[in-house]
Parts: sequence; structure tokens; C-alpha cells
Amino acid sequence: MATIPTPTTHKPAPDDTASAAVTAVRGPRPPLEIDRFFEALVRLQGSDLHLKVGQPPFMRVKGALQPLKAARINDEQMRSLCLPMLDARQLKILEVDGGCDFAHTCVVDDVKWRFRVNLLYQQGSLGMVARRVNNTIPDFKGLFLPPAIERLCQLDQGMVLLAGVTGSGKSTTIGSMLNYVNQTYRKHILTLEDPIEFVFTEDKCLINQREIGTDVKNFEVGMKHAVREDPDIILVGELRDVETFKTAIHAAETGHLVFGTIHAASASSCIGRILDLFPQEEHPAIRSAIAFNMKGIVAQKLLKSIKPGVSRVPVCELMFFDVLVRKYVLEEQEHLLADHIKKSAIDGMQDFTMSLKSLIDQGLIDRNDALEIAPNREALMMAIKGIGVS
Repeated sequence: MATIPTPTTHKPAPDDTASAAVTAVRGPRPPLEIDRFFEALVRLQGSDLHLKVGQPPFMRVKGALQPLKAARINDEQMRSLCLPMLDARQLKILEVDGGCDFAHTCVVDDVKWRFRVNLLYQQGSLGMVARRVNNTIPDFKGLFLPPAIERLCQLDQGMVLLAGVTGSGKSTTIGSMLNYVNQTYRKHILTLEDPIEFVFTEDKCLINQREIGTDVKNFEVGMKHAVREDPDIILVGELRDVETFKTAIHAAETGHLVFGTIHAASASSCIGRILDLFPQEEHPAIRSAIAFNMKGIVAQKLLKSIKPGVSRVPVCELMFFDVLVRKYVLEEQEHLLADHIKKSAIDGMQDFTMSLKSLIDQGLIDRNDALEIAPNREALMMAIKGIGVS
């Protein structure tokens, strides 16, 4: 249990020009009551904050939810905690849609922290879930990602997808990939995010980050503008509907490199997830668009690490769109993709079994934890014993 701190005084970060400009006009934002919970989350090195009526605050620390030493929250307290974070537009979205996503900032010990916040109604009561966003964007080495992922950052056009469930580290991996480009090439990166998570510090690249609802009405309008804004790379966030995917694939077809995320359990299952967005009669055209424009899919899960100083590491499946992958997609043979990934390790591809074996060998994860989440427990057991599976 932890004592909840008193909110600190908020100051604009010295390198945050936009925030400083707003502050100059409106004056500094006074501390909010809810900031003390965000400060506690930072100090406990937690990843998520949960507020629910009838319960004390909960935080996820090292992957496990635990309650704070605080009183249970009632309806009135919940509204007084959460609603001051919202502007008029967000408040309207919450009331109309029953939920609202936005970014919130809080200064802890003179360091600005960002949080991805979701407000929701459940059983008639307001609730909140917030995720702490890392202040720094780790590089590939720091994330223990497969080195072959760098190839996807070196592309000039096409689409790259990051797949996984909520909380699987997709946003961190994409942030790392875009920062690799930022440190390596002179390009224009344009992001469309809901909300903005990582705020990039420009190195070699020119970077414009647009937040849906604040800077632009929606993804469709943002993408329509994007192709006229001379981007080399576009981040479209989550591919959650027909229009977002169509505009994203069109951008890839017209010579841009497009990054996006999708909720899917594996690289091979992404194809079906995309097709599910469309009516059956459009599937042949969508298959063709995927086959000839998709360059790679990274599916990942997060697993607790046993290495000191490392909290969690990504378990990654990596599929590049080579000749056979394109053939299988066009011919509706996705069931052959998993076996092809396994047989293409020499080309940089890997499945979850290979990734788990590598992380065990590096001393990053516990063998029993790996076996528990392995899609094919027997295959992993044989790999650990050094027996190949044909």
C-alpha cells in the first residue's frame, strides 16, 4: 500500500513550446484533485490506474492489479475527480457516446508525464482507466525486439501493421520504430492519433502530430488532408473501421509508408481481421490490396521479465510479405501462413515459439511463464531441448 501524495505545482516543460504558448495565454493550469493518483502511479512505477465507484483506486504494478490504501470512491467523488479533466467537446462525447478517450498530463517532481485516459460508464456509474505513457522512447535494443524489425523502418512505401491485444506494447514498438527513422533519415513523419501518446523530439525528421478531435475532426478527414501534406511516413493509429483502412491502404498505394495497429492474436490472423471489416463481395479487392501493399506484420504479447531492471519484454511474431505470403493471401490460404513463418527464419521471420525460445536463452523470461503462454507448448518444449520441428 502507498500513501497518495499531494499534487505538485504544475509548470510547463521547458522544451514544450506549444504548452508554454497556451500557458502564456491562459495561465498555468491549477493542480487537479485526480493528479495525486497519477503521481502515485508514477512513484509506484505502475502502468495503469483504475477508478471504479464502490472500490478504492487500483493500480497495475509489474503486471498485477493492487488496491491503494484509500477510501472507496462514491458517485459524487468520481465525477468531481474525472470531469475537470475534460473540455466542453470531450464532455459532450462522454455524454453522447458513454465513453471518451483523451490524453492527460501531470507534472511529478518537475517532470511532465502523459497518460492515455478512457472514461466510461458502467452500470450507470462513471469510471476511469488510465495508462502511463513512458517519457522516453526506448530504442530497439532497449525493447529486446527482433533485429529484423529494423527492415520495416527502412522501407519507402507500403503498409506495416502492429498486432496484439490492448496492453501488448504496440504503441511503444511503433514509437520506437518511428524514432529509429527520426534518428536515421531526413523525412516528414505525420501522425494521426486518438489521443497522442508519445511526443517526439525532432532529430533528423520533421514531425507533425495531429490529435483526432482536437487538431482534426476524424481519421477520414485527417487522412484526406495527409496525402496533401507531403508526408513520407504516416501513422494512422488503430485500423478499426472500413474508412480508416481504405484511406490507409490508399496512402500506401500512392507511395507513402503507413504504420497502423490492429487487434489480432497473430500475424496470420490479421488478414481475417481486416477482411471482417468488409462485405464478402469486396474481399477479392481487399485481398489484392493487402497482398501488394502490405510489407510486414508484427504481432506481439508482453511477458514479465526475470532480468533485474527489465519489467516486461515483448514476445514477437514477425511476418514479411514475400512471394509466398502474397500468394497465400491472394488464394485464400491463410492457414498456410503460420507454417511458412516457421520455415522462413533464415529470412528474418519468426513465430511466437522462436521468440519465446530466444528470450529464454537471453535470460529475460522464466521458462514456465513461457510455456504457459506458448501457442504450441510441445513445439516450445522441443525447441528448448534443441529438437527442431519440421
